[in-house]
Amino acid sequence: MIDIQDFRSAMARLGAAVNVITTNGADGRFGMTASAVCSVSDDPATLLLCVNRNARMNGILKANGRFAVNVLSARQEEFSRCFADSTLSMDERFGRCGPWHNMTGELPGLTGALAVFACTVASVTEVGTHSLFIGSVEQLLLGEEDEGLVYFGRRYHALRGAAMPQALSA
Repeated sequence: MIDIQDFRSAMARLGAAVNVITTNGADGRFGMTASAVCSVSDDPATLLLCVNRNARMNGILKANGRFAVNVLSARQEEFSRCFADSTLSMDERFGRCGPWHNMTGELPGLTGALAVFACTVASVTEVGTHSLFIGSVEQLLLGEEDEGLVYFGRRYHALRGAAMPQALSA
């Protein structure tokens, strides 16, 4: 059996992009910070989002059936902190961070994000403490090239590098 604290310490050594996940629909507008996002497939364009089953966002995502992944730049670290702050109401979170624009289905897209993926929930699988949301990408916006924001060692870091290539070669 793996010790939970050892597992968490090991996962802190796995760097991940920082995102603000937003949703809007019958259960309202909601947002949270998340690093548990990855691509599943490029054909069709599909993402995986993991959300703790005890998080308020979990039930709201299931009810709304759609979400946006707003990939943060290094300049947007305060947005990550804002959407991770449970003492702030949703109106305060969305009001302090932005500006916002409407993606398909009126999903909140963060202006200035490195990329915004608007997704429809294709399936949900329950695994341990989390729900795994498979999202079909319905709309994609690419922002300006900038430094990325990653979470590593329980701290934020700017991901600096050369200009991003336009296409990857095989």
